[in-house]
Amino acid sequence: MKHSSAASARIAEHGTVLRCRVGSGVHGITVDDQEDRDEMGVCVEPPEYVIGLSSFEQYVYRTRPEGVRSGPGDLDLTVYSLRKWMRLALDGNPTVLLPLFVPDDELVRIDGLGRELRASADRVLSRRVGHRFLGFLCAQRDSLLGRRGGRHTNRPELVEEHGFDTKFAYHMVRLGVQGVELMETGRLTLPMPEPRATWLRELRRGEHSRDEALEAAAELEDRLTRLLCTGDLPEEPQREWADTWLVEAYRRHWAAQGAVPAADG
Repeated sequence: MKHSSAASARIAEHGTVLRCRVGSGVHGITVDDQEDRDEMGVCVEPPEYVIGLSSFEQYVYRTRPEGVRSGPGDLDLTVYSLRKWMRLALDGNPTVLLPLFVPDDELVRIDGLGRELRASADRVLSRRVGHRFLGFLCAQRDSLLGRRGGRHTNRPELVEEHGFDTKFAYHMVRLGVQGVELMETGRLTLPMPEPRATWLRELRRGEHSRDEALEAAAELEDRLTRLLCTGDLPEEPQREWADTWLVEAYRRHWAAQGAVPAADG
């Protein structure tokens, strides 16, 4: 059953357990003060959206209309249902993993469930992370080289200024750096430490060539590929824990909201 954007907004606002800043600012790779603001949230939807006919997976809010690129000061917000966020995180999705590691000063909102979520990285992460970061790295490289839909960019001004889309190049290398760190340590350092942060800012400004970016990405891809077999992360995440925790998290949240009684015992 479909629901209106206003209903989605209410669900996201009233059920949010974690919301934080994501994007270049959190990575520490901003190059000027002209960036938009990207935020991600996780919410617990009401019972009727879990056990009834209605459904809720995510709420998206953008200052700009759909199809119009965000500019300075614009907000791009995505709030996932807790269940959808967990499914994506267990699969190693690079984007949704960020809330586990952002610094406390980048948190916009958090409650007890949000804190439990941020403490669960060792249960959520597995070698699937390496596969997903590799896939995202290759997708950015294909976009950079015009292999995806025949387009080299949706930012022609960067191509005109630098000869290639430096944002595709930056994301390509960033994903390799962070994928390697997660596979080697099980953690993600945000903002990104030096000297990588400076190098990536230089890349975004066009101070490194496309070939340099491709060479860096190839080296990181090779390291990630090796770590798929040698890394310390488990082969699979703790799905049984996630299933049990989700059930209890929803019950506790609903009980606190007076939506349904807590489970007996």
